This record gives sequence, C-alpha cells and structure tokens, in this order.
Amino acid sequence: MSIDTKSGARQTRPPGRTTRTRGMALSAVRGLALTFISLPGSVLCFCLTLVSVALVPIGVGIVTTPYVLTGVRMFADWRRLLAAEWGGVRIRRAYRPLPEGANPWTRTFGMLRDPATWRDFRWLPVDMTAGFVTALLAFALVAYPLEGFTIAAGLWRVWDDTYWYGFVPVSDQTTALYAAALGAVLLVSAAWLGPLALRAHFRLAGAVLGSDQTELAERVRVLTETRRDAVDTSAAELRRIERDLHDGAQARLVAMGMDLGTIEALLEKDPRRARELLAQARRSSADALTELRELVRGIHPPVLAERGLGDAVRALALRLPVAVEVDVDLPGRAEAPVESAAYFAVSEILTNAVKHSGADRIWVDVHHSEGNLRVSVTDNGKGGAVVGAGSGLAGVERRLGTFDGVLAVSSPAGGPTMVTMEIPCALS
Repeated sequence: MSIDTKSGARQTRPPGRTTRTRGMALSAVRGLALTFISLPGSVLCFCLTLVSVALVPIGVGIVTTPYVLTGVRMFADWRRLLAAEWGGVRIRRAYRPLPEGANPWTRTFGMLRDPATWRDFRWLPVDMTAGFVTALLAFALVAYPLEGFTIAAGLWRVWDDTYWYGFVPVSDQTTALYAAALGAVLLVSAAWLGPLALRAHFRLAGAVLGSDQTELAERVRVLTETRRDAVDTSAAELRRIERDLHDGAQARLVAMGMDLGTIEALLEKDPRRARELLAQARRSSADALTELRELVRGIHPPVLAERGLGDAVRALALRLPVAVEVDVDLPGRAEAPVESAAYFAVSEILTNAVKHSGADRIWVDVHHSEGNLRVSVTDNGKGGAVVGAGSGLAGVERRLGTFDGVLAVSSPAGGPTMVTMEIPCALS
C-alpha cells in the first residue's frame, strides 16, 4: 500500500510478482497438506459413520453413533475453518441443537433427523475423491514444473532410455533444456491456476456442505430462538437492574434522607452529633454514586459510547490481572447494539480465560473485513474450552446469534485456545 501525501488518499498497487509467487507457494503447501487430510480423514469418518449407523438396529449404534457423528462434525467444522482461512470461502454451520442432558436414544435419532448430518455424510465421499484430486492438483501444478528444472540440471542422465516430460522426449542436454522451458511455462501458469485449484477445492466442499432452502429454514429457526433468548435476557437484565437499584443505591439514598432529617433536628441541640451524621451522609452519597457508576458501566460502559469498541476493549484489558495485547483495526464504528454485543462477548471470553485457562498472556484482535466485524481472542492456557450447555461460551453464542453472528472455538488439550467471533455489520 502507498499513501498520497498530498491528498491523504490511499492508492492500492496491483499485486506484484512477489505476491503471486507467495500465493503460488502457499497454494502448493496447503494443497499438499489437504491431500494428507482429505483422503484418510474422510475415509475414516465415512467408514465409522456407515458401521455405526448400521449397528443402530441391534442397539450398539445407539451408543456409538452420537460420538461418531460428533467427531464427523468436528472434522467438518475444521474444514470450514480452513475454507475460511485458506480459501476465503465461508461455509455456514447449521446443526440443530440437542436437548440438554439428552439420553443416547434421543441424541442418536435427533442427530440422524438433522439434515446437516446427511450433508456431512454426502460430503465425505466427495472429499475423498474430487476433493482429494483438486487439493493434489494445487500442489502438482507447482511441483511438476520444478521437475522440468531438475531434469535440465542433470537428472536426465539417470535414465538410459528416453524420458518423457509432458510432450517433450528427453534424451540429451538439449532436449532437457526444452523440458526446462516447458517447466517455466507451466510454472508461470501455476501462479494463477494453483490458487484457483485450491479455491475450487473449498468451493466444492461448500457446495456439498452448504444448503439452500434447508439452510435458510435453519437460519430462520436459529434467529427465532436467539430473538427469544434476547427477550428473556433483556427481561432478566431489567430485573437485575431493578434489584441492584432497590438493594443498593436506593437504600443508601433513603438512609441518607433519614440522616439529613436527623441532622436538621440536631443542628441546634447537638452540633457535634450533627457533624458526624453529615460526614456519614457524605460517605453514603459517595457510595451511592459509586454503585450507580458501576451499574451504568454494566449496562453500557461510557467509554464504549464515547470512544467506540476499540478503546472499550483496551480499557477492559487494562483491568485484567494478566498481560493482554490488543490490536484494533477499525476504520469506523458499528451500530451501538453491535458494539455492545461484541464488547460484552469479549468481556465474557476474557473473564473465562482468566478464571479457567491458567493463561499468563492473552491476545485480542479486532478488525473489520468483507462486511464482517471479526474479533479473535487467543490465550496460551491449558485449552479444553468447549461450547456447551452451562458454559459462558454458549451465552456468547446466543448473544451473537441475535445479530446473525457466529462463534468458532479452537481449544485443543494443552492449548492454545482461540475464540473467533464474526458479526455481519457495516461501519459508519
């Protein structure tokens, strides 16, 4: 990027040779990694699902199927994450929630009745065939031209007979140079075709894992539930505010009013006692003011309203007992409800990290791209965080769902834990 110092306007330069080379190399490496993921992972998930579902009629599958399908969903979620991070392809997650504390029978048939389960099952054979080929192609488009260069460097001498490189028969140094020329042409083509092949891999996964009307119906159902949760949460929050006001600031103000009445009666009779009650009334007013400020901060922090999400998160980080690095890149401000939801979601995640992760360092990244507010919180703790009933992350997921936002959690045993939130929004 370059900046015009006269006008202050940003000018974007077209991607250069270095950018294309880096993109080609990344596509090759990622394609190779995906070949080692697609075939064995999909084959294992497909076979386990097939066997477990086949054992349902004799009862064994009722116990094993929920665990197997949960593993398949984790595998699919991981691929959704790679699709977003490596290919820029967003594949929505639309699994139906299961009742809390459900027995194996309910869990098994609840998951089998979920259309998303069968989309996962249809995707597995596609991933182990066409998905494997497209991933391998992203690697081969870069690796094959390099073979032409090694042939020209002297590898052709290893073979006694003619070696065919593409359509070039290599039998001496001259024809080996022809092979290198063909490799150079193929390498130039790979700079565009390699990333396209990798993107085709993820688009193929999105076409099978995603859905049309089913996904729309599922989103409507999720939004309906999150709206209901939002209404219930708002009612509970109003009751909490009423209780805090009644038991805190209101009680102190009533006591202060009684003290002032007593002071008025004692001004002539007992000035010393009146001064003591005045000091007590002053302390009560200070305590009431402090409680009101804390209450207001819990409803909507003043720094959030005045300075925006970035500074509010920085102020939140300063109050934590662990080291927190905050990186904010927001060219504008989101709507107040979105900022509030993101702020309290970050607050809940940071609180969980401090209480349960054992981390001594946390990183917070806040930025806006492609119409989404994206916030990631990473800690170097012990890991093991899950989105489940009763966890703080479940509440965060419901809060984000009100705005059609999503929550992704990566927390292997031993850490690190990375929680990523995305909320569709525009910045002013």
